Order: sequence, then structure tokens, then C-alpha cells
Amino acid sequence: MSNSEQNSPDKSFRTTTRHMLKTSKEYQRQTLMGGLSGFESPIGLDRRDRIQALRTGDIGFVHSWDINTSVDGPGTRMTVFMSGCPLRCQYCQNPDTWKMRDGKPVYLDAMIKKVERYKDLFQSTGGGITFSGGESMMQPAFVSRVFRAAKEMGVHTCLDTSGFLNANYTDEMIDDIDLCLLDVKSGDEETYHKVTGGLLQPTIDFGQRLAKQGKKIWVRFVLVPGLTSSEENVENVARICEIFGDALEHVDILPFHQLGRPKWHELRIPYPLEDQKGPSQALRDRVKKQFEAHGFTVYV
Repeated sequence: MSNSEQNSPDKSFRTTTRHMLKTSKEYQRQTLMGGLSGFESPIGLDRRDRIQALRTGDIGFVHSWDINTSVDGPGTRMTVFMSGCPLRCQYCQNPDTWKMRDGKPVYLDAMIKKVERYKDLFQSTGGGITFSGGESMMQPAFVSRVFRAAKEMGVHTCLDTSGFLNANYTDEMIDDIDLCLLDVKSGDEETYHKVTGGLLQPTIDFGQRLAKQGKKIWVRFVLVPGLTSSEENVENVARICEIFGDALEHVDILPFHQLGRPKWHELRIPYPLEDQKGPSQALRDRVKKQFEAHGFTVYV
């Protein structure tokens, strides 16, 4: 990438055009500053049209994006954090992504043009585009249409998801996923519900569908002492990983940290892990050995 491109002021997606804005100064303040009230549209659409545009994927609600290396998939990647999530994980690092309405609406063509801008970089580094969140599966039409365009450009695609919204994705949508970073948050329904408020089975179902269609999977498991760390829970996660067979390339053990705590405080949401410590080296080693005993390549 040239220095001029690195220093380009174009660091955000187009969310409005001047002729689409209402004349109200208050409306402009809310939309241009990203302070969306309820489900107001900054692109001049009424509520019915907004819902339709979300359904068709003509717009998507985006929290943020960045360019990174070897974090959210192979090579240099453009990671897009979508707004909206149905789960409420106790250790969530980004509670500011929970509500879709708090994101900024982005046109499909603007997102595709952004991918195209970095196409050469992705192809030279073996990178691509990753959709994360929040939960990117809340906006399946938008994400899948961007992935389809990316595949037509020869750009690698990666979905970072809990798989909880398995039913939202058709087999045709899965066709355009090269890699899935699948968050297996627990190994049994009781612990999964305690950690997330949701159900485990959809994650397993989505992983099986990915494997059946020949997609690669990297399982991610967040290690929280006293919450997800029991030997039984880890064994159950490992058994789930076995279900995915050869589709599973490796397991990432993600040690719990407190980097998300300031966001919980800022949003005035009671934080359940206020005094939680990260895992010791001994605990990391034990969990790593448990997964390795099942024949997995493990990174921690």
C-alpha cells in the first residue's frame, strides 16, 4: 500500500449524502454524529423501507472496521464489526455492539467498494474480509452479498460468529464463506446459558453445516477461571470440536482479560466479572493439553 493511501482521509464508510438529509438541524446532528435515536434513518428512508433494505441487504448497520494482520483470519484483513447481537456474554469485550440501532447504516455498494480498494493487499498477503460483531449473522443478507462480491473479486472471506443464529443462514450463503471463526463458548447447555443467556445447540448445528459444505473452521474458546474452565466443560468443548472432523483446522484458546470492562462502565451496564482474574499459566497449559489430547492443533 502506498504512503498516500495509508494517509488517505477516507477512513469511514459513506453513510449519507447531502441531498438525502432532512433540513432539521437536530436530525443532521443525530445522524452525522452517529447518535441515532431509536431507529431513525440517516439515509432518508421511512421505517418500512429501512426494514426492507435490511432484509434485502441493501444497507447494513456497522459498528466499526479496521485493517489488521493475523487476528481475525489469515493474512492482512479488513475486519468489519456489525451492530446487533442476541447473546449477552458475561465476558463480552464490546457491549456497545449489542444494539443494531447504535450502529451506522452503510450502503452495500460502499462496503463493496471498500473491499475492492484493498483487493490487491488482500491477495498479496493471503488476507481478505472478516465480518465480526456483535453478531454478523443478525444481518445475513448484507454480509452474504458482500461475501458474494468479494468472492467474485478473488478475495478470501471469513465469518466470525457464535453460530447461534444458524437458522438465519441458507446453504447458498454458506457457499461464499471460506473460513469460519466459530465461538464455542461452552460445552454443555447449562454452562452455555449461564455464560451467554442463549442455547448451545445452534452453534453445533452451524459447525456441522459448515463441515458438510467443506468449509474450514477455527474454533475459539474463551477461558474464564471458574466459569468455563472446569475439566468437564473443556472436555465437552473438545468433543464438540471432534464433530466437525477435518473441517477444523485448529483451536484458539482465548484467555479472559478485562479490556472490555471500561465499556460496561461507560454504558452503565452491571458487569458480572468485575473482579475476575485472567487464567494462570498453569490453567492455560492444562486446557491446552486437554485439547491436544484429542489430536487438535491448539494456540493460546
